[in-house]
Parts: sequence; structure tokens; C-alpha cells
Amino acid sequence: MHNHPQQSQTALIPASLLRLVLVLGALSLVACKPSNETTQATAGPDNYFPIQIGDSTLHLQLALTPSEHQKGLMFRESLPPDSGMLFLFSRAGQQSFWMKNTQIPLDIGYLDASGRLLEIHQLFPHDETGVASRSAQILMAIETNRGWYAANEITPGARLDMEALKQAVARRGHSIDTYAIED
Repeated sequence: MHNHPQQSQTALIPASLLRLVLVLGALSLVACKPSNETTQATAGPDNYFPIQIGDSTLHLQLALTPSEHQKGLMFRESLPPDSGMLFLFSRAGQQSFWMKNTQIPLDIGYLDASGRLLEIHQLFPHDETGVASRSAQILMAIETNRGWYAANEITPGARLDMEALKQAVARRGHSIDTYAIED
């Protein structure tokens, strides 16, 4: 008779543990359920975002980190029409780009913290000579296929859609506060 109550107690402990494990498992599933905000922040560096500059729309990949800045458009054979890469820096300054390991003829536009295009320069494939901005107020640069700015009549003074940029940065999972963007 002594064994019977002892078996019953032993059977209750695993059942209690099983209930506890099931409850904790259910809670962890609820806690891990993605919210809309998390789902939106799943874009990576290869995603393109439609962002207007002047009266034209570019589909831009965002280079937000130093390693993404360094890689840029290297090793690509082509860039789709109306596409490019936007480089966003943490603070404004004079910027310089070169074309090491880049075989696509490009144009680069340098923009300030308000999204105003200040300068446009040509970049030549495999040219390792830096093309520096004249301005020390550059927070962003946009590389596009050679001739895109001229073909779309985008000239210095054109404005970037900053709201679309802010949304794209958020979709990449970065805080816009990391960058010295003017409102």
C-alpha cells in the first residue's frame, strides 16, 4: 500500500511539469508572433525602394552601414533602368567615391541633410581616383546609371522625397535617428 500513493505522487509531478511546459510554450509562441512593425522591417540591402527625386522616381537600394558603403555597386555587370544605390551617412561632410571593382558607368549625385541635390558627377568604370564632393554638407549620395540625371532633367536643387527615404530606412530595420537628416 505504501507504493501506491508514492506512484500517484510521482505521476502528478510529470503531469504538472507537462502543463507548465505547455503553458510556457504557448506563451513563447504568442511572444514570438511578429507584429506588423517587425514584419515591415525585413527588407535587406538587396531590396529596392521607390523614392522620388524631382519629378522622377528611382528604385534605390540603401547602403546604410560602413560595410555596405564600402561594397556599393562593386562586382555588378549592370544596373536596372531607373535604379541606383543611395548611400546614407551618419553625419554630413565632404564625401568621396571611387570605382574600384565597379564596371558600370555611373553618375553620382551628392545631397545634403534636407534631401536637396547639390552636385552631380560622372564616375568611370574601374577608376580608383576619388571623386570628391565640393560641398562639406553631404549626407547622402545616389549612384545611378550614367546619364540618368540628364535624361530625367534632374539638376542641382532637385529634392529627394524624405518621407519615402525615412520609411525605407525603417523597413531596413534602422532608426532614422542614427542619421543627421533634417526635418
